[in-house]
Amino acid sequence: MINPSYKHSELTGKIIGCAMRVHRILGSGFQEVIYQRALAIELSENKIPFEREKEMPVYYKGEVVGSRRADFLVENVVAVELKALSLMEQSNILQAKSYLEAYNVETGLLINFGRPSLEFKRLINGKYKW
Repeated sequence: MINPSYKHSELTGKIIGCAMRVHRILGSGFQEVIYQRALAIELSENKIPFEREKEMPVYYKGEVVGSRRADFLVENVVAVELKALSLMEQSNILQAKSYLEAYNVETGLLINFGRPSLEFKRLINGKYKW
């Protein structure tokens, strides 16, 4: 069995590389939507399939109880949540992990453009169901 933290590491590495290019060009200080649009351009230029503002069902005990938009769903396997915060807190990480569980997506990335250096966190959904 593949260790979940490595399962999509090549893809998450490509996504992080795209985010780094966006951050290098734009820097910090813009609203999240600006970074979202710029990252969409980078992903497209790098031929990485994605859906932006993907409407995702939210599950509770196997039943759909609502929906939420993921910033990106990349190759149908990695949910990407963007932030533009001067300080990313534990609550942001917990929220992103909750989204993975609610979407039933195995792998996620939380990317923060709001600091002088790009911040990112790879996330694994420990409750993922095949």
